[in-house]
Amino acid sequence: MSMKWLKSTDCISFDIRDNVARITLNRPEKRNALSGQTLKELNQALLEADDRRDANVILLSGVGKDFCAGYDLTDSYGGAADTSREYDPAHYRTRAGTIDDDIWNLERQQELTAVMLDLHKPIVAKVQGNCLAGGTDLAFSCDIVIAADDAKIGFPAARANGTPPTNLWFYHCGPQWTKRMLFTGDTISGIDAARIGLVLEAYPAEELDFQADEMVRRIGSVDAEILSTHKRVVNAQLELAGAKQSMRYAAELDARAHLSTGPRRSQFRKDMAEKGLKEALTNRDAPFGKGRIELRARRTPSQ
Repeated sequence: MSMKWLKSTDCISFDIRDNVARITLNRPEKRNALSGQTLKELNQALLEADDRRDANVILLSGVGKDFCAGYDLTDSYGGAADTSREYDPAHYRTRAGTIDDDIWNLERQQELTAVMLDLHKPIVAKVQGNCLAGGTDLAFSCDIVIAADDAKIGFPAARANGTPPTNLWFYHCGPQWTKRMLFTGDTISGIDAARIGLVLEAYPAEELDFQADEMVRRIGSVDAEILSTHKRVVNAQLELAGAKQSMRYAAELDARAHLSTGPRRSQFRKDMAEKGLKEALTNRDAPFGKGRIELRARRTPSQ
């Protein structure tokens, strides 16, 4: 149920004008990383926008240089201790508990963003800067994704941390590119992402705001009831192709991956405990060098 009064919150900026609900991740100091609070507030903002008669389309974006740099691993959501809790954690599931506890928590997290597929109104994601890990979970749950040419898109956590718990990559770019991205955790630029169908289109960074506004203006010019019929029939086709079942399966496999005792996973956990997040990420990504996909097919022979 929507809140029916939402304006803006601690983590989300919310505004409606000209038939467009603009929902903006507003944690630039954290590169718009997703905390538990951010996910809950985003969920409420999405439901609010879907309930409003003065909005026909939703534009999802991020303040500052980045769309979303992923899940906030320094937050209690990422496994850090929650010192503000007023309950006995022994009575509740934790991600550090059994594999079923982990799956249960991942499913509850997934519910907050899976609602994007069920909203009646279309959602356009505007991606600039980093769109990594959890940022891709958000972007690929939208109906249309447009990006800056130099955006950085990928799931580096696939190298040692797990598989995307909301795994819709296949439905955007097909099996080979999905495997290529997840097997290595490499990133891809916005312009190359458009070439493989991972995003709809890419634009020079200075044009992205204009292009996004023009996209939602055109979509918002159509009655909400008509837009709903288009979105729901296409998403029904996605469901018939197994999209929702695969999302649930992805959450379960992510939990299984968390139990890995392989050397890279074990080293990451050890680095997190002994050296902190920054060192753990540096050591995880070091063997991959630049870790950036550059499509040969778009190069001229002289390059």
